[in-house]
Amino acid sequence: MKDCLFCKIINETLPSSTVYEDDLIKIIMNINPNTNGHLLIIPKKHYVNIMDIDEEIITHSLKITREKIYPLLKEKLNCEGLTIAENNELGQEIRHFHIHLIPRYQNDGADISYKKENLDDIGEIFEKLVI
Repeated sequence: MKDCLFCKIINETLPSSTVYEDDLIKIIMNINPNTNGHLLIIPKKHYVNIMDIDEEIITHSLKITREKIYPLLKEKLNCEGLTIAENNELGQEIRHFHIHLIPRYQNDGADISYKKENLDDIGEIFEKLVI
């Protein structure tokens, strides 16, 4: 995509701090990190979201995270956990599929919480979702 920020990074028309790269993905430092070492996994081919991405890319991304990146974060940054997140449509600022790898530390302040008063009864939600 001509105007896609991540495609420009993949094509090296924009700079990035690349931590890992292979034929399928590029892993870069997030320029707006939630915690120290917040990374983005970006497929080299443009996909908009989880609905159109090749399953091989997701599988490969998680394999590289498990085998290389998470151990690297634990060893070099002494993180105590890892949050893996991916937004689709609402909340997806850049319309190029990407996965956030957010290292977690004690008292890091990273919090994914919602107003409980805005949530419906869990039993009602369950009944809607049972397949």
